[in-house]
Parts: sequence; C-alpha cells; structure tokens
Amino acid sequence: MYLFGVVLNQPFETALQQVVTAIKAEDLGLVSDINVQGIVQARLSQDIGGYRILGACAPSLAKRVIDAQPAAGVLLPCQVVVRRMSAKQTAVDFMDPITVLGLANLPEINALAQDARAVLERVKNHLTID
Repeated sequence: MYLFGVVLNQPFETALQQVVTAIKAEDLGLVSDINVQGIVQARLSQDIGGYRILGACAPSLAKRVIDAQPAAGVLLPCQVVVRRMSAKQTAVDFMDPITVLGLANLPEINALAQDARAVLERVKNHLTID
C-alpha cells in the first residue's frame, strides 16, 4: 500500500494545526504546503472542502537518498495529506516511504525508507495520543 493514516475527530483547521505541530515535534521541516482546496476553488469555482498537501522533510534522510542516487530526489519529500471528511472529522494520510522510495530499487535507499517510515509513524502517534 502506498499510504497509511488516521482519522481525527476534529474539524479540518484544528486537525491541520495538530499535524503541523506533530511534524515539527519530530524535527521535520515543512518544505511545502499546497492548498488544493484553494486552487480548485480559484481555478474551477468548486468547493472540495479542506484539502492540504504538506511536504515534510528530514534533511539527514533526504541527504542520504541524494547521496545514494541523486535522481532519487524526485521521490522527496514525504507527503502528508490533511483532508476534510465531515464537519467533525478529518483524515490524515501519510505517503509510505517504503513503497515510494522502493521505486529507486537500491538497497541503501530501501534501508533508509524504513527510517523515514518510523519518523512518520511517530508523527501519526502524536496525533492519536494528543
């Protein structure tokens, strides 16, 4: 499977802030924040509800990927999707680095994908215990 996730019993904006806090608590950089909801609204005049794609990066892991295979940078950063399910529920979906980085098909990258997955699991755990 290419993702794992959790459903939070919180409104979208509250959940989004919790996810950002959890990402930072694991010393990950937030390198991108794509407001898909805003883009769809502006370009298509359609409301899809809250939907953000956050790019999380662990610089030390990213450097290891790039050192092993410079072109594998196309597989970075780890994506986290925060999406509104209802007024009171928000889904948080994490890209599975094991699946995505596995596309590089290099043993050294496969090993660090395990480390990246562990970091994202800790982010998820912050969300489920807070």
